[in-house]
Amino acid sequence: MSGFKNFILRGNLVDLAVAFIIGVAFATVVTTFTNWLTGLMPDSASKIFSNDANSFGAFLNAVVAFVLLAAIVYFFVVVPYTAAKEKLFPTPEDGKPADIALLEEIRDLLASKQS
Repeated sequence: MSGFKNFILRGNLVDLAVAFIIGVAFATVVTTFTNWLTGLMPDSASKIFSNDANSFGAFLNAVVAFVLLAAIVYFFVVVPYTAAKEKLFPTPEDGKPADIALLEEIRDLLASKQS
């Protein structure tokens, strides 16, 4: 079980999953914007607020859906994941690593013996 815990929390699995989810949602925003923009080209500007799939309303719907999905992913996946990762694998404190501090101590002892 600890191997699975290390796999989930130490690797980039959750980061990649979140990036994939956000990427797919943003692709929908870009697609609807492109459809709306290209839908304006052949016809007049009277189609801006029409009810078809290429309308500005579809683009706004995709933007709102993207923002809601991003908020849900952040608050229900990223925040708990970060808290669990910090609880199980705390970040080391700032300062010198233990091996560097030990080497400096040895250096200082050797220098004091030579004096």
